[in-house]
Amino acid sequence: MTVYPFTSQAAVHSGVARVTLAGELDLDTAPYVHDAVTACLAEGPTRLRLDLSDLTFCDCAGLSALLRVRATILGAGVDLVVEGVGAQLARLLSLIGADDVFARGSTLGHAEPAHRAPGRGAALRGRAAVTADSAHPDVLA
Repeated sequence: MTVYPFTSQAAVHSGVARVTLAGELDLDTAPYVHDAVTACLAEGPTRLRLDLSDLTFCDCAGLSALLRVRATILGAGVDLVVEGVGAQLARLLSLIGADDVFARGSTLGHAEPAHRAPGRGAALRGRAAVTADSAHPDVLA
């Protein structure tokens, strides 16, 4: 039995989408992350705020879901702002060498030079570069 049931809320207002995840993100609940993000992206936002403040647990399946939606969001040319990366998720990211993938309160996308493909010029306005981290080729940077 899940101690903290998973919930997701998604809304889009004035071109800014907000997806709030709460509870335990695991193998059973991971598909709901994609559903919430996809619903928001269908509205055509320019920015998506992913609020992880109320996540109480995240396993490898949950982390995989978060990394996949990150790639989906950036691939759609939408800026991503991640809020509330807790200690447990931060530790999980650290263990796989992806500490900065969901940097607390950071904006990811075309505004972040660190997330451009090596050797490329500035990303097009409204488009985000999604690249593989050269130190960790299996992790999206």
